[in-house]
Amino acid sequence: MALAQNDDLTSGPMLLHYKNLAIPAALGMLFSTLYNVVDVYFAGQLSTEAQAGLAIGYQAFFIIMAVGFGLSSALSALVSNAKGEKNDKAGRSLAAQGLSFGALATLSLMVIGWFGGPYLIALVSEPGGYRDAALGYFRLLILALPGFLLAYSGNGVLQAHGDTRSMQRAMMVAFFVNIGLNPLMMYGIPGIWDGMGFNGIAAATVISQSGVMLFILSRVFNLNMMERVKRAEFVPDFDCFKAIVEQMLPATTALMVMFISGFVVQFALKNFGEDAIAAYGVALRIEQILLLPVLGMTSALLPIAGQNFGARNHDRVRDAVFLCWKLGFGISVFAMPLLWFGGQYFMRPFTSDPDVIEIGASYLLVDGFLFPVYMMLFSINSLLQAMKRPIYTLWISVYRQGFGVAFFIWVYIALLDFDVWGVWLGIATAVSTGWVMALIVALRVSQQKIGGLKPSPA
Repeated sequence: MALAQNDDLTSGPMLLHYKNLAIPAALGMLFSTLYNVVDVYFAGQLSTEAQAGLAIGYQAFFIIMAVGFGLSSALSALVSNAKGEKNDKAGRSLAAQGLSFGALATLSLMVIGWFGGPYLIALVSEPGGYRDAALGYFRLLILALPGFLLAYSGNGVLQAHGDTRSMQRAMMVAFFVNIGLNPLMMYGIPGIWDGMGFNGIAAATVISQSGVMLFILSRVFNLNMMERVKRAEFVPDFDCFKAIVEQMLPATTALMVMFISGFVVQFALKNFGEDAIAAYGVALRIEQILLLPVLGMTSALLPIAGQNFGARNHDRVRDAVFLCWKLGFGISVFAMPLLWFGGQYFMRPFTSDPDVIEIGASYLLVDGFLFPVYMMLFSINSLLQAMKRPIYTLWISVYRQGFGVAFFIWVYIALLDFDVWGVWLGIATAVSTGWVMALIVALRVSQQKIGGLKPSPA
C-alpha cells in the first residue's frame, strides 16, 4: 500500500514546516553521529593508536561518500522543484533515475576506493600501527558503500516529499544495533569465535548500514508517486542523468573538498603526533553533535525553499531563509558557551589521555566562535541548491576548505611558528573569510533568481 507522503510546503505556517522537517532530521543526524561516537568509544577501548587509525580511515571513506551526500542533495532539490510545479511524472522519473545513478556510482566507487584509498591514508600518516589500523578498517568499510550511497539517494527523494522521519527511525535502530554489533564483531564469542579486533568496527558498520538502505528504499517505493513506476524508468536516460549530475556534481565536489580539507588538517597535525590526530577525530564528533540542531534546520530549508522556488512563491523562499537564520542564532546562544567551557568534559568519556583531552578542548574552544558562522554557511548552501545554483557552493568550498585551510594553516605554523593552535586558527580564518564570500554570493544570486533576499513590506 502506498504511503500518502505528499506534504505541501508551499502553504501553511513556515515554523510548523521547520518543526516537522528539522526535528526528525536533527534526530536522525544525532543517531548517525552517536553511531560514529560508539565507534570512537570502542576504538578507544583498544588504544589511542586505534582511535587515530579510525579517524584517518573514516576520513578517507567519507571522501568517497561525498557522492552519496551530493546525490541526496541533488534529488531533494530536483524532486522538490518538480513537486512544487505539481509535475508528478517528472518527480517519479527523477527518483527512478537517481536510484539507478546511485547503483552505478556505487560500483564504480568501490573499485576506485579499493585502489585509491590507501594512497590517501599513506599521505596523511606515518608508517606504523595507526596507519596499518586505518588501512584495514578502510578496506573493509568499502563494503558498506552500497548501504550508504543508496540510502542517501533514497533519502533525498523522501526529503523532497517532506519525509525526514524515515531516516531518523532507520538511524535510531542502526545506532542500537551498532552498540551490540561492535563488541560482538571485535571480541567475538568466547570459546566459539575470537572476533575481528579493530576491524570488527567496520564489519558492524557494513551490516547495520545495509539494513538502513533496505528500509529507506522500501519507503521510497511505497510513496504515492512511485506507485505507477515501471521498470523501463530505471533504464539510464542521458537527459535525466545529465540533470542529476549538473545538480549533484558541485555539491559532491564541495563535500570532497571538505573531506580533503580534513586530510590537510591531519597532514598538519601529524607533525604534533598521534595524540593530536586522535584529539581532532574525537573533537569532530563532539562538534557534530552540537551542530545537529543547526544541520537539521538548514537541511529542512532545502525542500522548503525548493518547493516554493518551483512554485515561484519567492516571498516564502525569503521567509524560509530569514526564519532559518533567526532560529540558528537562537541555537548559537546556547551552543557557544558549551563549546567554550565544556570542551574537557566532553572529551573525557572518549579518552583518559590528558594530552588528547587538552588538545581536543583547544579545538572546541575555537570552534565555539565559529558556530553561528557554520550555521549561515550551511543555510546558504541549502538556498543555492534550492535555486538550482549549486555551482556556487563548490567555489565557496574550494576557497574555504581547499585553498583557505591550507594557506592559513601554513601561515600560522610555517611563518608565525604556532604550535597546534596554528591549525585551529588557520581553520577559523578560512571559515570566517569563506562566510563573507558566501554571503556576497547569496545576495547576488538571490537578486537574480527571486528579486533579492530583502523581505517584502508587510
